[in-house]
Amino acid sequence: MPTAATLYTTRFCPYCVAAKQLLSSKRVDFVEIPVDGDREKRAEMTRLSGRQTVPQIWIGDAHVGGYDDLAALERQGRLDALLTAAQQAPTR
Repeated sequence: MPTAATLYTTRFCPYCVAAKQLLSSKRVDFVEIPVDGDREKRAEMTRLSGRQTVPQIWIGDAHVGGYDDLAALERQGRLDALLTAAQQAPTR
């Protein structure tokens, strides 16, 4: 089964913790990429997202943004459908 989400995070970021809790509550698989003290990973995150803040979240191949963006999808009732589609996508 494909991983539904990918998150670039730091250890003590409360928004990172909240994003992981939200995704865990949905019982979806996600990959966490810590960028604490890792210049290369942080540069990768910035290059891919165009943003320097954490978390940066992808659902499948789609960049969602940060925690506020993820929470907005949940409030709008759109998060579950995106996660389901990402989990059902064929693996490459």
